[in-house]
Amino acid sequence: MPRYGPDRIRNVAILGHSHEGKTTLAESLLFVTGALPRMGSTDAGTSALDFEPEEQKRKISINLATAFVEHDGYKVNLLDTPGFFDFAGQVNCALAAAEGALVVVAAGAQLAVGTEIAWERLNRSATPRLVVVNKMDKEHADFAGSLEAMQAQLDPKPVALQLPIGAEASFAGVVDLIRMRALISAKDGSVREAEVPAELADAAATARERLVEAAAEGDDGLLEKYLDEGTLTDQEVARGLRAGVAAGRIAPVVCCSAINLVGVTPLLQAICDLLPAATCDPEGPPRAFVFSTAVDPFVGRVSYLKVLSGCLRAEQHIPNTTRGGEERLAQLFFPRGKEQVRTQEVCAGDIGAVARLQNTLTNDVLGSPDGEVPAVEIPAPTYRVAISPKSRGDEEKISTGLARLSEEDPVLVVERDEETHELRIGGLGDVHLDVILEKLRRKYGVDATTRLPRVAYRETVSGQARAEGRHVKQTGGHGQYGICVIEVSPTQRGEGFIWEDRIFGGAIPQNFRPSVQKGIQDAMARGIVAGYPMVDVKVALVDGKYHTVDSSDMAFQIAGSLAIRKAAMEAGPVLLEPILDVEVRVPERYLGDVMSDLNGKRGRISGTEPQDGWQVVRAQVPEADMQRFALDLRSITQGRGSFRTSFSHYEEVPTHLARQLIDAYQKETASS
Repeated sequence: MPRYGPDRIRNVAILGHSHEGKTTLAESLLFVTGALPRMGSTDAGTSALDFEPEEQKRKISINLATAFVEHDGYKVNLLDTPGFFDFAGQVNCALAAAEGALVVVAAGAQLAVGTEIAWERLNRSATPRLVVVNKMDKEHADFAGSLEAMQAQLDPKPVALQLPIGAEASFAGVVDLIRMRALISAKDGSVREAEVPAELADAAATARERLVEAAAEGDDGLLEKYLDEGTLTDQEVARGLRAGVAAGRIAPVVCCSAINLVGVTPLLQAICDLLPAATCDPEGPPRAFVFSTAVDPFVGRVSYLKVLSGCLRAEQHIPNTTRGGEERLAQLFFPRGKEQVRTQEVCAGDIGAVARLQNTLTNDVLGSPDGEVPAVEIPAPTYRVAISPKSRGDEEKISTGLARLSEEDPVLVVERDEETHELRIGGLGDVHLDVILEKLRRKYGVDATTRLPRVAYRETVSGQARAEGRHVKQTGGHGQYGICVIEVSPTQRGEGFIWEDRIFGGAIPQNFRPSVQKGIQDAMARGIVAGYPMVDVKVALVDGKYHTVDSSDMAFQIAGSLAIRKAAMEAGPVLLEPILDVEVRVPERYLGDVMSDLNGKRGRISGTEPQDGWQVVRAQVPEADMQRFALDLRSITQGRGSFRTSFSHYEEVPTHLARQLIDAYQKETASS
C-alpha cells in the first residue's frame, strides 16, 4: 500500500441519528472501492463494521469502527460512530481524530433529533461537514423536504451540492451542480456521466445559482468577482466551497442510496474534493495521539492512534509522554473494521492501530511531548447503578472485568462507595450499562445484577434528651462494669459531632471517659434508627459510675453505645438526605415539561435563563429523586436535553418518607 501525504488523507467521522444508514453507508464506500468483496448488512449481522455480538444482537452501532478506502489517489479514513445517545463518548473519540464529518440523514421532511444533536456537537468543535441525504430509494423519499427541514433549523445553512435523479425505486443517480453533469450509478456503484435530464434542467439551474452564491461567500476575492460578473467558473466554485466548508460557513448536501450503491462514488469524490486534509507535521519527530482503545480477552489491548508528526514504525520503542515509561510498537496495522491490514509504518496525518501496549490508554500521547494535542471530550456519567456478581466468589472477576471495560470505554466510571459499601458503575443511560453487563458476561464470564444505588442518608436528632448507658455483668470472677449518663442535643447543620465532658469529680475516672466517647462515636457511625451515620449532634457526658476492679475500657465503650441509642431515640431522631444542585439545558419547547418533572421530584426551582436559543433551568433536588432523571429527561426531550449535578447540602427528609426508611431498616435488622 502506498504512503499517502497529509494533503491526500481525509479523516472523516460519520454521525447522525440511529438507523439513518451510517454503517451501511460506510460499508458501501468500502465495497465500491474494492476494500470489501461483498456488501455486509447490519440487519443480517454480516456488517464488517458492526461485528461485536452486542451490535449484531441489537442491530445498532455501539463502538466506534474505523476503516479506510482508497480513491483517486486519496486515502479516506472512515470513523463510523453510534447514533444512539448512550454512546456519545464514541462520537467524541471519532471527532478527536477527524478533520471533517459526514452527517447522515434519511430522506424525509422530518428532521431527526439525532441530526440536531450531531449538528450541535460539530458546531462546538467547529468541524467542517458534508450532509448525506441517504435512503433515497425508500418509499416517500423526499430530498427537497429534507433540505428544507435542515435549512429551517440548522446553522450553518445546508446548501445542495447535488440533486437526485428520480426517487424511491426510480432513484438512478445525481446531478453534480458544480459541473452541471448527470452522474448515473450502475449496480456496482460505478458511474457514467450524462447530460442533465431535461425535466431537471430548470431546478438544477436554480440550485446551482444558490450553490455559486454560497461558494462566493466563502472567499472575499470570489465574492468580489461574483458581484462584478454575476458568475464563477467551476474551479472557482469548488475553491469557494472548500474555503466555506473549512471555515464552517457552508454545509454542502449530497444524496445517495447506500444500500443500492447509487450516488456513493460521487459522495466519495466530494469527500476528497471538499473536506479538509489531515492536520499534522510530516517533518517533525514521531508523535501520535491515542483516540480510542479496544480490549479483547485474547488479543489484549488495541490502541487506535492518529499520527500527529513524523512516522511510527513497527518494532519502534517510543515514550508515553502522558504516563511515563516506554512502549514497543510490535506490530502496526491499518484497521478495516475487524480486519487488520499490516503495515511497517503509519505516517503523519494517518490513522493506524497497535496491539498490546502495556500502559497506554485513550487520550495518551506517544512520542515527542512538544506541540498541540487533540483530546477526547469525555462526557460525565448521568446514570449510575450498584452492581454485584450473581455468584459468590466472583468479586475479583467482576472488578477485573469492569477495569478492563473502562479502559476501552472512557465514559464508563467504576467506583466503590466506602459509605454504602457498594460497587457502582456509571454511564450515559440504561442501554449503555446493559451493554456493559453483556460484555462483562461474554468477555469475562461474570453474570452481574444491578439496582439503584443506596442514597447516603444521615441521621440526627431534633430535640434534647438525657439517658443512662449501663453495662454491668458481675457473676463471679472478673466482671464488666461501666455506667455513663449523657445529654444529647442537635447542633447547627454541618457542624458535625461535638463532645463535651461535664463530669466534675471522679464519677468516671479520666482514663475511661475517652472510652465512653469512642463507644458513642462508633454507634453513631453505624446508625441508630435506620443504619445511616448520625451527624450534627452534641453529646455531653454528665455522670456515671465505675468499679475499681470490674471497670474497663470495653465496658465503658459498650455503656456509651447503649446510652447514645437510648438518648437518640428519645431526642426526636430524624433523617437527612443529600440535596443536589441541578442544572438542566433544554430547548425552549420542553421548558414547562421539565420544570413540572423537577417539581414532581420535590425539586425547588431557583430560576431559568436563555442560553444560545436554549433554556437553562437551575434547581435543588433530593438525590433520591434524581437517580432516574437521565432516563426521564431523555423521554421528555427525545434526547435533546442535558444536565449536570453537584452536591449542595443535607436537608431533613419529610416525615412520611423517613418513616418508610426507618421501618424498612428495623424490619431488616429484626429478621437478621
